[in-house]
Amino acid sequence: MNNPGVRETEVVVIGAGQAGLSSAYHLRRTGYEPDRDFVVLDRSPRPGGAWQFRWPTLTYGKVHGMHALPGMELTGADASRPSSAVIGGYFAEYERAFGLRVHRPVDVRAVRDAQDGRDGSNGRLTVETSEGLWSARALINATGTWDRPFWPRYPGQSAFRGRQLHTAHYPGPQAFAGQRVVVVGGGTSAVQHLLEIAEVAAGTTWVTRRPPVFREGPFDEEWGRAAVARVEERVRQGLPPQSVVSVTGLPMTEAMERARAAGVLVPRPVFDRVTPTGVAWADGSTVDADVILWATGFRAAVDHLAPLKLREPGGGIRLEGTRAARDPRVHLVGYGPSASTIGANRAGRAAVREIRALLGSSQPLVPAAV
Repeated sequence: MNNPGVRETEVVVIGAGQAGLSSAYHLRRTGYEPDRDFVVLDRSPRPGGAWQFRWPTLTYGKVHGMHALPGMELTGADASRPSSAVIGGYFAEYERAFGLRVHRPVDVRAVRDAQDGRDGSNGRLTVETSEGLWSARALINATGTWDRPFWPRYPGQSAFRGRQLHTAHYPGPQAFAGQRVVVVGGGTSAVQHLLEIAEVAAGTTWVTRRPPVFREGPFDEEWGRAAVARVEERVRQGLPPQSVVSVTGLPMTEAMERARAAGVLVPRPVFDRVTPTGVAWADGSTVDADVILWATGFRAAVDHLAPLKLREPGGGIRLEGTRAARDPRVHLVGYGPSASTIGANRAGRAAVREIRALLGSSQPLVPAAV
């Protein structure tokens, strides 16, 4: 069927971070032609996925667990360069090497069922974007979490006279020189921010909703599998996923040991309210602050899928492998257990294998030269 103003393809991939590029690579490798059989749409202005937005002091040498994209290793990277530049350049070269032709910047606004095929579309999906409409037989959603920073709400928060910002907009430590900073959050980003800011700030206070768990020793394969299994179980139950990192604990480094000995890496329970000049606890204790930095994580960026009604009563999207349980045309890669870089690679391959089976004989069968 040809609708005026609607471009047709077999598969739409939303997102060109690790998960999206992995999926696009496997589509290309199994015979799908970019811009004919599949299209990759990315909201970001340039290659690099969420990495392009990381703060400049997060150098490549500080990045933990960055796994190479399939088919091309990242070699010879300068550990002192910002991770945004190193990984952004790597992703750009990857797109060129495999001819993935990512469309950007493109904002995907909604994905809808094309009237269950009653308009002659054979059960297609309509993808509404800032670039126009796409019609597809299957969808790989690889949008990650960066576009949905989570801001908790506390009494008095709107009356705070200082500055509030989220990890998503963290500019690096120099922006906090000489200021009193409250860092909120118990994850890796919170600790990285705290250690940097403490070097230049007038004072820092670290608060966490739950006591942080520090992990001594190596993060081995067995521990990693157990962590992924815990996240996977939540997704199978239709609950919102936790990140893999949230269930592994914080790896204790020498820098963290020094900060703990210096009294910097000592958490307090989260405050009960925000005051105009800082934060306060129920026992009457207070801390004055010029800045509150919310290192409180992100949520899955899947609001554009809402018209498909994929969510379960528990609030999450239940998956069978990478496939949405409520719609076999939709695959989520980089969601829940596949949110890690190695998990995204494996999930991209699995999603393409299932899409081949779904689309059947109309699929390309001759592997492309990549």
